[in-house]
Amino acid sequence: MKFNLRFLFIALFICTISIAQNKGTISGVLTDKDMNNAALPFANVLVKGTNISVNTDVDGKYSLSVNPGNYTLIFSFLGYESVEAPVAVKANETVTVNQGLSSGSYTLKDVVVQASTGSKQKESALLLEQKNAVDIKQSIGAQELSRKGVSDVAAAVSKTTGITKQEGSGNIFVRGLGDRYNSTTMNGLPIPSNDPEKKNINLEIFSTDILEYVSIDKVYSSKLYGDFAGGNVDIISKDYKGNGYFKIEMGSNVNTNALAEKDFKLQRGISSFGFDNHSIPNNPLTQYNYNTLQMDGKNPIAGSLGISGGKSFNVGDGGKLSFFATANFSNEYNSIRNATAKGGVNGAGVANKDFYSYTDMGYQTNSTGLLNVGYKINSDNKVSFNTVYINTSSQSKEEYAGYIVDLANNGNGLIRRFNYEKNSLWINQLLGDHKLSDRSKLNWAASYNIIDGSMPDRAQNTFRNEPNGYVLSSISRPDNHRYFQKLKEDELAGNLSVDYKFNKNSDDEYKGKFTLGASGRIKNRNFEASQFNFLSQPGYTNTIVDPNNLDLFYNETNLNNGYFNISTFRGNSQVSNALDPQTYDGKQTIFGGYLNTEYKFNPKLTAVLGLRAESIVQNVDWNTQLGDVGSDELSKVAFLPSLTMKYELNEKQNLRLGFSKTYTLPQFKERALFVYEEVLQVKVGNPYLYESDDYNLDLKWEMFPTSDELISFTAFGKYILNPMNEVTIASSSNDISYINTGDYGYVAGAEVEYRKMLFNFDEVNAKKLSAGINASYLHTSQELNADKVDRETDYQVVFTNTKSQFTGASDLLLNADLSYLAEWQNDRSLNTTIAYSYFSDRINAIGTNGRGDLVDKAFGSLDFIAKSKLNKNLGLDFVVKNILDPKINRVQENASGDVNVLSYKKGLGLSFKLNYTF
Repeated sequence: MKFNLRFLFIALFICTISIAQNKGTISGVLTDKDMNNAALPFANVLVKGTNISVNTDVDGKYSLSVNPGNYTLIFSFLGYESVEAPVAVKANETVTVNQGLSSGSYTLKDVVVQASTGSKQKESALLLEQKNAVDIKQSIGAQELSRKGVSDVAAAVSKTTGITKQEGSGNIFVRGLGDRYNSTTMNGLPIPSNDPEKKNINLEIFSTDILEYVSIDKVYSSKLYGDFAGGNVDIISKDYKGNGYFKIEMGSNVNTNALAEKDFKLQRGISSFGFDNHSIPNNPLTQYNYNTLQMDGKNPIAGSLGISGGKSFNVGDGGKLSFFATANFSNEYNSIRNATAKGGVNGAGVANKDFYSYTDMGYQTNSTGLLNVGYKINSDNKVSFNTVYINTSSQSKEEYAGYIVDLANNGNGLIRRFNYEKNSLWINQLLGDHKLSDRSKLNWAASYNIIDGSMPDRAQNTFRNEPNGYVLSSISRPDNHRYFQKLKEDELAGNLSVDYKFNKNSDDEYKGKFTLGASGRIKNRNFEASQFNFLSQPGYTNTIVDPNNLDLFYNETNLNNGYFNISTFRGNSQVSNALDPQTYDGKQTIFGGYLNTEYKFNPKLTAVLGLRAESIVQNVDWNTQLGDVGSDELSKVAFLPSLTMKYELNEKQNLRLGFSKTYTLPQFKERALFVYEEVLQVKVGNPYLYESDDYNLDLKWEMFPTSDELISFTAFGKYILNPMNEVTIASSSNDISYINTGDYGYVAGAEVEYRKMLFNFDEVNAKKLSAGINASYLHTSQELNADKVDRETDYQVVFTNTKSQFTGASDLLLNADLSYLAEWQNDRSLNTTIAYSYFSDRINAIGTNGRGDLVDKAFGSLDFIAKSKLNKNLGLDFVVKNILDPKINRVQENASGDVNVLSYKKGLGLSFKLNYTF
């Protein structure tokens, strides 16, 4: 028996060796017919009827080992039509099968093409683009965003190296530099801001449903506008390819803090869909026609509903017409509970507002619609049209209870603010790509964007809790008010560029390329605001009121009986211009031209030398509550050189260098003498504010071990002349203004990124464990010069320190994720990810008059994401955000010790989503 088993084992061993030696090889190259037969990496090659498959490498090459016989190969790639090819394989021979794939200029029988919106959603494709590009950039695609449970663009970019998002807003900081130093585009065209305080639009309003990927340029190139120092975020909208599909999804989400509220209430009379647009009532000074101040209880369970679909049609010989559309509505409840807050803290740590209780209940909506129409006329010409409409709203009830100097010295004060904001953005873009010849290419784009932002009715009331009940404050008119704000902005922009290749070598490759381009943008903004103050009259200042039913006091009868009067900052109804709103108008025109010269000196070294010239004119006119009517003009002609160099150390490693000069413009509202009041601070513009000049240097090493792995290290520096900051000026109310605070500032830092496939448990049915980590270290410093402020402005500032870090700059930023992917037959899959983000302490505002800097303290956030496919049609997602729920603190770092001025927790966010694809 032992002999027979031994004999059988030896026979099987010899047979196995014999079969292995007699195997044949199938190899070849896959190319992209739509891209002039460029190599097609990461495509799939499958031996039909077997589990034998392989992906093409970065050069489009593949190789398979099979037994002798006749086979059918299936070549496929997302968004491209699959192709079947027969092949006969003999023992010990290699058969070459090259194949080109197209996105659909013809139709094949019996070939099923899955719906797709393009390969650049894939992490591997974006890594390949990053590897081959001469420009230094980072991109994050829809595939990675889905895996990490990201639902909006602000969260998306914060997952990349050196970028963090400001807590409680959609503002981002790139390499420690905030809003004024960054820019935002869609498909390379500028988009307006929906906030009069900000240069950039709130990126949270952009759902990831509308994008293919997000590209972040942290190194300047001449094709970009020169108003650049931190980075440019370019949102690339979906460009559909493939057969028709239709998808519907619905979900639900909750915030644990909101659920824990026993009495979640918001102001009555505002629609849950976010399209209300209240306006100033008729006769607002002489009649009481204002909306109610009563509240309604809410069930803080939110949800979402979305549909999307696309279809492509073959048109003529080689033409293709593609449509993609998506529409969705989502809402969300949140709450800050058991928080504390302080305002007006001096250098000794004494606050003029000290609230032992701060609560904030909120409700947000987002309605988004996108239509993309693409027409590929032929392989050389393509035009596309994008229109995007986004409507967002935010409703909140903020309450501050505690000490208010001169009003509630016994800690018995209460401030309640109802706030409702609505913003509508309409983006329209027309883009064209044309191959003029083998040497030349033409690209053009034009856009017209409209933003309508409003704060239709902000209501604030201030109380003192007396032994018999609450009374309204009568110390200052603005303590009780209704505020109405409108922002309208439109912008026309266009880009045009021509590429021309030169110096063809013996391999029919061009070593050089000229790019001649021009771009321009014309922006107009109209802003107006009116505030109506309600002051209790003598004899009624101690009237007991019900904070939850102020309609019993503020009504038409009591107004006529003289319980209170209504006035604006300009006065009451007896003043002729009392109803005139505060306004400012801004117009900005920028026209630029550039010439880039790209040259490949040898197979390893490529450089791009660019020069851009820009003409900038910014005009601001204002008529404000300060009794001031004025105007100001800022004009500049800028010459902006740039140099980018790429050296290929080997097939998998690059060394890159970038150098450039740029500038940073002030914003309209920063230069208008306009006052904006918040609960804890007041801001006023500075007509003497002017631009900064920036010098940027980057050095980067990167390695691509495999198609989905990356190791990179970057060192960078920035030198900024005349940096701008928000600081507290010397005034009776400690107003904040915008100032060129010193002659210089600089940023120096390093970034590291590592993406690694840890384990591949199953080659046939994918079961993979992967990880990614990116971190950046920053050192920032800027001069603070009070004499400079005194010389150049009408304001005075007494800086607590002579130097400071840049506001918003964290020394350490960290993002890490661990993902497990499992795929089974019948299109079933599970993808789970744990993602962690961390930032260290960062300055919120620079200290003055003996006060220390306001500092946002470090904290980390942990999320869990699970996305599953139950079959080829049905999917289910589950996400838990902010698992650690850390306490978020802001302190004032006084010499006598830190004073905590804000402390709260956000709560956990849980969401479920179900989707079905037809």
